[in-house]
Amino acid sequence: MNDAKARILDQVRAYHGTGEDHHGTTAAEFVPGVTPLWPSGAVFDAEDRAALVEAALDLRIAAGVSTRRFEREFAKVLGLRKAHLTNSGSSANLLALTAFTSPLLEDRRLLPGDEVITVAAGFPTTVNPIIQNGLVPVFIDVELGTYNTTPERIEAAIGPRTKAIMIAHSLGNPFAAEDVARIADEHGLFLIEDNCDAVGSTYKGRPTGSFGDVATVSFYPAHHLAMGEGGCVLTDNLVLARIVESLRDWGRDCWCEPGEDNRCFKRFDYQLGDLPHGYDHKYAFSHVGYNLKATDLQAALGLSQLGKLPAFGAARRANWRRLREGLDTVPGLILPEATESSDPSWFGFCLTVRQDANYTRKELVAFLEARKIGTRRFFAGNLTRHPAYIDVPRRIHGSLDNSDLIAEHTFWVGVFPGLTAEMIDYIVDSVREFALKNS
Repeated sequence: MNDAKARILDQVRAYHGTGEDHHGTTAAEFVPGVTPLWPSGAVFDAEDRAALVEAALDLRIAAGVSTRRFEREFAKVLGLRKAHLTNSGSSANLLALTAFTSPLLEDRRLLPGDEVITVAAGFPTTVNPIIQNGLVPVFIDVELGTYNTTPERIEAAIGPRTKAIMIAHSLGNPFAAEDVARIADEHGLFLIEDNCDAVGSTYKGRPTGSFGDVATVSFYPAHHLAMGEGGCVLTDNLVLARIVESLRDWGRDCWCEPGEDNRCFKRFDYQLGDLPHGYDHKYAFSHVGYNLKATDLQAALGLSQLGKLPAFGAARRANWRRLREGLDTVPGLILPEATESSDPSWFGFCLTVRQDANYTRKELVAFLEARKIGTRRFFAGNLTRHPAYIDVPRRIHGSLDNSDLIAEHTFWVGVFPGLTAEMIDYIVDSVREFALKNS
């Protein structure tokens, strides 16, 4: 590193220490009822800021050395062989599911009209790739408390055209991934784990994201690691990894990195499709793809954040436990529960107001928001009731009673590492005060 760059980065670290334009909240700044307590957010330190600025100084504006290093290091976190960085978690989901439509999978490929089992109470971008690929979502219900579906519901929903399962670990709480993976294997189904809210969570000692054929992650600022925008597709299957890479990189057949030529030593010696022999491999396309790559600016920030993942997870778990213990006897609420045999790295703390409570979710949320305590709905509540999905070809198996209840009565508050114990106690005291006053 030259002297000029080193001086600039030292100044960047010093600037971070001034607190100006600083992300996250510190205890010294907290004023109850005045300081906003966001339900989610990124937590950055001086090294994060310096990493991002260093990449900018080097004008690493496309995918490059930091991207490749992040992919290697992040794959190790989940114990998987391949990771491909993308521009968002939504793009990761699109690539993950689209990979199973590839002709390279021959008679196992997904075809229009095939079914994919998913849940109604989730985030749209877990379901949208199913629809965008001409497939049929099969909606099933979830449990209250864990907010995940069950292996029994999944197995009961399998029909003659069912080819895959695509579900998320809800708010960082793992679904019963081992049993779901077993069901998928027994019925010849693909399993896509949406791990966007659950990086660092484990089920039976294994990281979530390591049970399915592929897993997806988001690095949006609300999530466990932040790049601003960004996502990732991970897999142990080298064929699927190659398909994901092709789809992400315009659909091209070539696997050379940008700026690299003739890695296969056959660049001008391929015969593909109806192209003339020797057509430049860098411009031969084997999939109808996209450009969904990320940049080294994002990857440099991600690499800096990656080392903090254990500490972030510990903070999320501690905040969740503090909320759970503090709200344990509050009347009128269904409190969240971890899935048996799991250790969640929580994304949020879910609260459902009981139907027989003397107050409503709307009233409780209004009280909290007035106190600057940020709340969020449990994503879509019930996707089948939203305008975008009413006319979409779909199948519903069983009732969606819990999803409907979630749409009416459920919300969540934050546990992210920017929240201190004092802030968590203020949330607890506020919920308790309102519930006891209205019971």
